[in-house]
Amino acid sequence: MKKILISWMLLAGISSWAQEAGKAGELLKNEASTTEMRTSKSPDERNKTFDQPEFGHTPVPSRKGNEIRIKKPNYQWNKNYGYAEVFLRIPEQGFFTVEVGDQMMANGSGKYRFFDLPSGRIPISIYDNGFLIYRTTLMLRNNNRMVLDFFTNEGLYLLDSYPVQNQYGFNDWNDIWNNPYGNHSGDWPLQGNVMDTHSFRQFFDMMMSNEKFDDGKIAMINQQMRTSMFTSVQIRDLVKALSFDNKKLALAKSMYRNCADKDRYFLVYDAFDFESSKRELMDYISNV
Repeated sequence: MKKILISWMLLAGISSWAQEAGKAGELLKNEASTTEMRTSKSPDERNKTFDQPEFGHTPVPSRKGNEIRIKKPNYQWNKNYGYAEVFLRIPEQGFFTVEVGDQMMANGSGKYRFFDLPSGRIPISIYDNGFLIYRTTLMLRNNNRMVLDFFTNEGLYLLDSYPVQNQYGFNDWNDIWNNPYGNHSGDWPLQGNVMDTHSFRQFFDMMMSNEKFDDGKIAMINQQMRTSMFTSVQIRDLVKALSFDNKKLALAKSMYRNCADKDRYFLVYDAFDFESSKRELMDYISNV
């Protein structure tokens, strides 16, 4: 009897420490209608939504034997519509299908990871054995990862959203794909994480608040350059925050290697007070 009591107390203790469904994160409203949830849809039917031509172009089909081919397809080289990620966990047993925007994934592992998503309002749908059970809209931010949990009896919970540290070779793939076609522009791949607007504003405000002199500001920027890339606009603002043109010029030269869009580095010229400094930076970039 004593052993049974001890075992029962141990199981109760373990259960009290286990994660309880729906007790963490922000619950996202289910936008799926009752009619949709009663109708089973096959993957082929769902995919038809994304087979429509874009921008009003109508492809002309041609038949070769039993195979239908499309004439004059619209290729998309160097398409850059932003980059966001969605990580979803379904800790229940079963085989679920998850659809985020124009991407779809089905497995029984309970883990669904979506990459290369555009920023903005993106629909997410969850299916159980072909039946829609949940749909809502996510607001994705560029260079951010959204982490979610889903429970069939509780709903979809937003656990966190935070900046992506690395993009898993996303830009490396673009570089490999586009080089053979002569469409390579800029200096991809990026080495490191490009600062998003919110993070940069936090960094800039902290620098201006904590450092009154150029040397202190430059030290902070050099430290951040070890882990971050910057856009030309961000570099312009950082250079402009310095007081002396010789310090501005030295910083603009050193930050060139950490610029994500070197083809727009001409924007940095606006940070200088003297024409001679602009010319020297132009000469430096021309010889890099």
